[in-house]
Amino acid sequence: MGLLDGKVVIVTGSGGGIGRQHALALAKEGAAVVVNDLGGARDGKGEGHAMADAVVGEIVAAGGEAVANYDSVATVEGAQNILKTALDAFDKVDVVVNNAGILRDKSFANMTEEMWDIVVAVHLRGTFCVTHAVYNHMKQRGGGGVIINTSSTSGLNGNFGQTNYGAAKAGIAGMTRCLAIEGRKYGIRTFILAPVALTRLTEDLALFQDEKVKAAMDPKLVSPLVVYLASDLAKEFSGQTFFVGQGRIAEMRVVTHTGVTKTENGGLWTPAEIAEKMTAGEILLPD
Repeated sequence: MGLLDGKVVIVTGSGGGIGRQHALALAKEGAAVVVNDLGGARDGKGEGHAMADAVVGEIVAAGGEAVANYDSVATVEGAQNILKTALDAFDKVDVVVNNAGILRDKSFANMTEEMWDIVVAVHLRGTFCVTHAVYNHMKQRGGGGVIINTSSTSGLNGNFGQTNYGAAKAGIAGMTRCLAIEGRKYGIRTFILAPVALTRLTEDLALFQDEKVKAAMDPKLVSPLVVYLASDLAKEFSGQTFFVGQGRIAEMRVVTHTGVTKTENGGLWTPAEIAEKMTAGEILLPD
């Protein structure tokens, strides 16, 4: 018996890296998996069937159930086709893991409109398109569901050379927090992942140039959390953001300092008063 017996899961961008590990881990626990991957390079160029087919082959060889889908997540039509693949093969969707992504890193001064648009299209628009299709299926079906969206520390904490990627990933986090509120009525749970792992998308980042760090950043270390969140073990939770990688799992939160409130003069501050309170450490969160 597996934790996910009888569940149907879509994993986007699961032809390699973290997504592949998600698909394998979910299938190992009994889920039937739709392996979606456009099959392109890490910058989004090109396409092909080999990556998704290979992961499906691994799952089937291990005794699991899986089908491949090669549509782009960045269009409504593609998202609907991904859902259709799941419904044609397995009649329903219980879980979606939005993982598909590309990189076009560049310092902001050298960022082009094309670099900005394509990264936002795949990450933020792609997460919207797939989630929208699956969310409405879950809502109409009336059986609840789980939506796991991949954000990033680049969007939640910041990172040099990734303003396009960071903006998209921060948008995903905001979308997911709002959806957690809306989905509660329908038993649809949502979660945000901020994974840290060595994949073809991250291999050039400074963090991964240290050999010891590389050894500890196996993408398979991220997937057990996804299995847990997809399962009934996590049925009491929704809306949380998780840092995960290198064996560590930790909740991340947006926090607001108590700060200081002015009651005089209708609450209208002067710049000099703000400067005084800033210097006194009453506004900024402590380091």
